[in-house]
Amino acid sequence: MIEFVFKPHESVMKKFSASLLILCVALCACVNAGEQSNQSTPEKPAQEKPQTKRATIDPNKFALVIAGVGGEESYTKKFTAQAMQLYDTLTNKLGFDEKQVYLLTENVVSAAENVAQGNFARATAEETRKAFAAIKAASKPEGLVFICLIGHGSAEAENPKFNLVGPDINAKEYAKLIGDLPTRRNIFVNTTSSSGDFIKPLSAENRIVLTATRSGNEQNATYFAEPFIKALTESAADTDKSGRISILEAFNFATKVTQDWYKQKTRLATEHALIDDNGDGTGHEQAGDGDGAIAKTTYLDSKSVEEAANDVEVIRLLEIKQQLEVDIEKLKARKPEMQVEEYETELERLLVELAKTNRQIKARKK
Repeated sequence: MIEFVFKPHESVMKKFSASLLILCVALCACVNAGEQSNQSTPEKPAQEKPQTKRATIDPNKFALVIAGVGGEESYTKKFTAQAMQLYDTLTNKLGFDEKQVYLLTENVVSAAENVAQGNFARATAEETRKAFAAIKAASKPEGLVFICLIGHGSAEAENPKFNLVGPDINAKEYAKLIGDLPTRRNIFVNTTSSSGDFIKPLSAENRIVLTATRSGNEQNATYFAEPFIKALTESAADTDKSGRISILEAFNFATKVTQDWYKQKTRLATEHALIDDNGDGTGHEQAGDGDGAIAKTTYLDSKSVEEAANDVEVIRLLEIKQQLEVDIEKLKARKPEMQVEEYETELERLLVELAKTNRQIKARKK
């Protein structure tokens, strides 16, 4: 038998050897890459979100937030969620003590699930009266009380009411309950339908009253509550860039956002918010005609307490400063009905007093 032996040419063998070497190097690189990927650097632990510093507690502030009966499950959930959001804003961002904030909702158990402690009860007439009684017993003249109603309202037979679980409370009784409080600074915000008719019975000197509608005839569910709650901590609401948001700024912001909401929905606006803080029983859709002076210089935050730094004298001076600012705004509102000389003389006096007070405050802080 004849055997044929194939002997590749030397140049071919060289080329084959070179190719094999390259292939081996490539395979090794892949293996190493795989090992490196399997032994990759451990993932960095997820960074915890920095906790927002809680606002300084002001012991002279009280609040009552009521989410009334919804009538439908969707409204009940909505009103409760808004009330909870407002509760969180007050206690965590605006310096209200949980022990001095009363939260009443249609279903108290579900409302209290996401909060650690506080005064929670069902939104009934009885619990509302209890909350007012507790605030009355604990508050002092220099204190502030903030009341906000969220839900549905009615104004049948010129008897405006806020819809609670069971019997309702009408505007006249709310006026009586607030009038019995010893505090000089009281803010009443009714974000419900038909709330405009609350203005007249609730109106009083040094009291701020806000309503979502301009009359009892605006009976559709309102949108005002959502932007108003947001406005209390929304930087865009701080139009004078003072670092603080006044009640007037919150009202203006919520009013504008509500108007824009109806435009975006291409719907006819069925609510027109009102403000009254001069005690004449007439609300306006914007500051003017005497309204807005007190709201412009009233805040819910605790900046004044932080500034005082436990100095009793600074606290006293800050109260004087706030009153002077209120008096100046009230004077400006009265300008059209005053003699020029009388107005300028009084304005100068108030501005001089304000300047002196500011100097005293600065001196105490040094």
